[in-house]
Amino acid sequence: MLLEVIATTVKDALLAEQSGADRIELITGILEGGLTPSYGLIDEVVHSTKIPVQVMIRPHSQSFCYDQRDLGVMMKDIQTVKRIGAHGIVLGALTSDRRIDHETLRRLLDEAEGLSVTFHRAFDEVSNLEKALDELLAYNQIDRVLTSGGKPNVLDAQEEIRQLVKKAEHSHLQILAGSGLTVGAIPSFLQSTGVTEIHFGRGVRVDHNPLNEIDTEKIKDIKNIGRDHVANG
Repeated sequence: MLLEVIATTVKDALLAEQSGADRIELITGILEGGLTPSYGLIDEVVHSTKIPVQVMIRPHSQSFCYDQRDLGVMMKDIQTVKRIGAHGIVLGALTSDRRIDHETLRRLLDEAEGLSVTFHRAFDEVSNLEKALDELLAYNQIDRVLTSGGKPNVLDAQEEIRQLVKKAEHSHLQILAGSGLTVGAIPSFLQSTGVTEIHFGRGVRVDHNPLNEIDTEKIKDIKNIGRDHVANG
């Protein structure tokens, strides 16, 4: 089981790594669902940690629909992420009728050549999850989709997650499940859905407050649960 943890500061990233996280999603604007962090923060986190860092590419929180000026900003941000040396990026783009914006996505992926790519929770706003996943499977550059199964809390979408995992089985793409996961719910969630990658934000912070710092004990507990799950088959 792979654990990805949201970091908004250098300290977050270091605490996540030290307590066993496998990958970092680096963002700012956690209360807005995640925005592109500053170049200084990206540089410090990338060069202070050894685990992969996926950097959010999201210029605003108004929607997941982007015009040409937004696209220009995102492409420049991707260029900077590559120059700094981050492992990958987190992105997504939709049309006004809640479909994947393929024109925007293709241009961003062209710019992101060589980077690991996560399609973020814009996915949860599409009108048809399974159709959207079929479309994303056509992009070899996209390594994973972060999703809560189209619902605010992933624990209420376990059947939807199971179906997405099944559809992505034997492909290059992983389903990364997140939003609303709790430490106690992990064993049954893994069993019922078949996911192998999970994503935590406020769930590994002190008092579940997204503005509080990382609770290292929660990350250690999650990793222990993951090891037990693998050991028990």
